[in-house]
Amino acid sequence: MTIPDENPRATTTLWRPLRLPTFRNLLIADVVSDLGTFMQSVGAAWIMVSLNAGPLYVALTQTASALPFFVFALPAGAIGDIVDRRKLILFTEIWMAGVGIVLAGVTMAGLISPVWLLFLTFALSAGDAFESPTWRAVLPELVPKEDLASATALNGIEFNFARAIGPALAGVVIAIAGVGTAFLINAASFVGVVLVIARWKRQVRRRTAPPETLGGATAAAIRYVRYSPVLRTLLVRSGIVMFFASGLLALLPSAAHSANKSPIGYGLLLGCFGFGAVLGALMMQRVRARWSTEAVVSGGVLIFGLATVAAGVLRLLTTLGMSMLIGGAAWILFVSLFNVLVLTHTPDWVRARVLAVSMLVFQGAMAAGSATWGVLATRTNIHVALVCAGAGTIATTALALFLKLPDATVDLTPWVHWRLPTIMKEDPAADDAGPILVTVEYDVDPEQKVAFVKAMHKYGRVRRRDGAFRWGIFQDLENPERYIETFLVDSWAEHARQHERVTRADREVEQRVNSYVRGTPTVRHLVYMTTRP
Repeated sequence: MTIPDENPRATTTLWRPLRLPTFRNLLIADVVSDLGTFMQSVGAAWIMVSLNAGPLYVALTQTASALPFFVFALPAGAIGDIVDRRKLILFTEIWMAGVGIVLAGVTMAGLISPVWLLFLTFALSAGDAFESPTWRAVLPELVPKEDLASATALNGIEFNFARAIGPALAGVVIAIAGVGTAFLINAASFVGVVLVIARWKRQVRRRTAPPETLGGATAAAIRYVRYSPVLRTLLVRSGIVMFFASGLLALLPSAAHSANKSPIGYGLLLGCFGFGAVLGALMMQRVRARWSTEAVVSGGVLIFGLATVAAGVLRLLTTLGMSMLIGGAAWILFVSLFNVLVLTHTPDWVRARVLAVSMLVFQGAMAAGSATWGVLATRTNIHVALVCAGAGTIATTALALFLKLPDATVDLTPWVHWRLPTIMKEDPAADDAGPILVTVEYDVDPEQKVAFVKAMHKYGRVRRRDGAFRWGIFQDLENPERYIETFLVDSWAEHARQHERVTRADREVEQRVNSYVRGTPTVRHLVYMTTRP
């Protein structure tokens, strides 16, 4: 079922999610936590340089921060959908606080070394990587659907505020009290989030189907994205946009250095970008009330591309600052809406996993794009690379012609209406039995054949998306009015979960199929038999 996305967009305000105590408290705690994270990043880079470790170790610091997101993203998303999300966030926050305390202690004791710093940085980032998909997945539990865009924009504001203030605050603390104190502040910054999460009375949805395994949950995430046309469109389009948009952020340090040899210039440009993002978030609701999601995203991408081209053409720090201000406002518009669209088109049971896949696409596109524009800048110059990246970003707006974004929300609440047969329910070992072959027999009027088969193939995507690893529709050669749908599921437990995964949005597809059918379809469940007793 598709629900028009008009009234909520027009009536909601940016500040309305702050009325909700849990979201408000988490946002405040997250500001403190992100400030500590940026202070830790600056401290790690500074101490690595102070140890005279060499450029390789300095570069490996960034690798130690980024690598966990590639290694752990998918399993972290799967775990976030299997276990209690509140407990997982609580565990990871305590883990990061503990690692932060160890890092501060080792540094203050004078025992820190490049290897120790890399190891502890990796451990900190691993906690963040395990938490990130789940953290984003709980947002729809904290605010109503119509406030998701506002909540996402507020998260963007707090992150950019922390990015603007954190490094400067770190510089002051390191100069006065040393790097160890900055690390200790980072460890303490997790306490607020821990307290808020510990007091959160989260309502956990009860499941009647057996719990998923880690491997099965990961496979289910890939399968869900593969057979969800809307999600595929969102991920492909966001990945292409991010590949080109990464040029501005990747080459900004070099552009700042060419305009002003002082590191203050780079800090000012970053501050302009962050302040622009805040302004963009403040304008978001007004813009969304007037234009469609497609228009807002395409417009944001277009403006960001123009800002990137301007950064490649301009030479003065003041004019570069203006382009970064505009670029930051445009950035928050399309990044926030991409995130909101992924959230609103993913059901709760697979949300953390899909967000993990989205994070992989985002990070991968950013990494590949940054490397590409860096190579181009080396072979030509920074300004040519920025102009090319900006032109490519502008060109991605043409994707709206054949990868159009949805401008509606869907009802993804569970629609458990299929009846499971009573057979095998009393046998505990039955959950592992499989593969399971499900057949559904339809009686169809010959005049409805073409429409029925077309509807069935659309229905087949739903079957595959929710658990079937093979699906087909067959016509009886002896009785042309009889059609048999077949699909295979790994186990009886997976088929039980398949029943729980059907949403109210799928009702329209099923009703279309049933409109061509005479009588009630006959369903049979068969289990694969082995030669073993």
